Amino acid sequence: MHVFEPHPAGSAANPLDDASADPLVVAEQAAADIARLTGVERHDIALTLGSGWGRAAELIGQTIAEVPATSVTGFTASAVSGHTGSIRSVRMPDGRHTLVIGARTHYYEGYGVRRVVHSVRAAAATGATTMVLTNGAGGIRESWHPGTPVLISDHINLTGDSPLEGATFIDLTDLYSRRLRDVARSIDPNLDEGVYVQNRGPHYETPAEVQMAKAIGGHIVGMSTALEAIAARQAGMEVLGFSLITNLAAGISPEPLSHAEVLQAGRDAEPVISELLARVVAAL
Repeated sequence: MHVFEPHPAGSAANPLDDASADPLVVAEQAAADIARLTGVERHDIALTLGSGWGRAAELIGQTIAEVPATSVTGFTASAVSGHTGSIRSVRMPDGRHTLVIGARTHYYEGYGVRRVVHSVRAAAATGATTMVLTNGAGGIRESWHPGTPVLISDHINLTGDSPLEGATFIDLTDLYSRRLRDVARSIDPNLDEGVYVQNRGPHYETPAEVQMAKAIGGHIVGMSTALEAIAARQAGMEVLGFSLITNLAAGISPEPLSHAEVLQAGRDAEPVISELLARVVAAL
């Protein structure tokens, strides 16, 4: 495994907080850091691991290097339990390299949308053309029990924000690639799919908000992924999205919601969904 040297960016002011900075240039700097720290010049696939999906990194292939995210320009320390806070370079059996991102910045942390999508832009700058986004989320369909993996077919962004700046017009018609979803179903034909609704958080949705999400076409509620997917499309990446249903959403579930419940559902499901994800990534 490659041995890294800490980068001073971990302790310096984040360049993305400078309004005059170009976030795509910062992403190029981050990609240069990743190449230097991991010893891998180019990555083919990028994978963001949300709650419950962490073990997949060990099943995809051989870990070449694992570095703290804060050693890479523009990255923010992970503030949420269930996220490793690291960036890992994995060599797959076919020789391709996967960039595994265990450090996700959530919109509700208050750092701004540039930091939220920086990992995606950095992954694209490393050469990755496929972005796999995973999360733990609440399910609106009563048939989805905790531990069910679901493909994301589309999203509704209720954050009121966008990673796109200025007059940047990006088509989102097939944002969550039908082709990649078909690949995933070739591995598991029983995979269901649904529309993901991103809310700001960090509070869970009220029962009325869940019913609103259902009324406007949503099936899954969470606090990540949509903004990242938009940035991935801007970067020209093909996107595959997976949600692990960790709980039924408020008002659907008879029980109060808790983050401990989310983490426990992730731990319970991790062996099965991580193996599934590893097999899907190998087939991409």
